[in-house]
Amino acid sequence: MATKQQIWAAAKAAFPYSSPMISGFLFLGISYGVYMKALGFDVWYPFFAALLIYAGSVEFIIAASLVSPFAPVATLLVTLMVSGRQIFYGISMLEKYGVQNGKKRWYLISALVDESFSLNYMAKIPPHLDKGWYYFWVTLFLQIYWVSGAVIGNLFGNILPFSLQGVEFAMTALFIVIFAENWMKEKSHESSLIGLGVTLFFLVAVGKENFLIPTLFAIWGILTLRRPKLAGKLARIEHNAQSEQQGVNHDA
Repeated sequence: MATKQQIWAAAKAAFPYSSPMISGFLFLGISYGVYMKALGFDVWYPFFAALLIYAGSVEFIIAASLVSPFAPVATLLVTLMVSGRQIFYGISMLEKYGVQNGKKRWYLISALVDESFSLNYMAKIPPHLDKGWYYFWVTLFLQIYWVSGAVIGNLFGNILPFSLQGVEFAMTALFIVIFAENWMKEKSHESSLIGLGVTLFFLVAVGKENFLIPTLFAIWGILTLRRPKLAGKLARIEHNAQSEQQGVNHDA
């Protein structure tokens, strides 16, 4: 069981790691808060939606459904389609968010969004830090940014002295940076190339409005089938690298 010192050490390390997301989360959250205000909802609605639903696109869908004719089945189906990708995120995080995290895993699972998945999946955690608490604090900080943005937008969005138009690109740019960093760290680019190829194929084939779910299913299926070959390839690469290093040390 982690001590208080270990818990706060994880928090101190997680905050700067999550901080690049502040601008994107705040601005998008503010946009959501302004949208809710425009629909006539008081601040408590975006606050609890951001706190309990915590799924950006779904929150906009729910907001629209609250002022539309009652259609729970349609809302459910749209929500499942929009958030279907979370299934794949969950599968990828089974090992990291396992029972070793105790009760924290329930929060980690329920608060799994695109950004927390990206950050926690790619995190290089120093060995002296508690991994479970590190994941927890990264996830919590991200949710705090989002909830804060939603509240600020609802309370003060009408008097902000700048336009929020186009700010959503900040999150896209951040994902590009994360992908680039992962590319540079990879020993084999085969998985990344498969992902890019499949994504481009479905983007052209079915359009940007419908490509996400079939893309995720296709990537998951291809990588699952190719997992033994990819694992063998990585093992050979590591073996060759170790052999070369041993040769250099021997010559030295």
